[in-house]
Amino acid sequence: MRENRLPPVPNSTARLHQLQLIAAARVSAARSTSRQQVTDIVRVTVDDEVDTSTFRAIVDAVAPTTLR
Repeated sequence: MRENRLPPVPNSTARLHQLQLIAAARVSAARSTSRQQVTDIVRVTVDDEVDTSTFRAIVDAVAPTTLR
């Protein structure tokens, strides 16, 4: 069975942007009600591709304004 993954993005900045967009879409679709839910969604999305500070930045960027 073929994996359901996007093809690799050559530029690391482009990959970070892609991860952030995917995480934002997932958070929006899940209608997250807590910061922990947002964190969990981002954790699954980035799958150990980023460091801790980048992870936190993505969580901050995709969290709804009511959860910031």
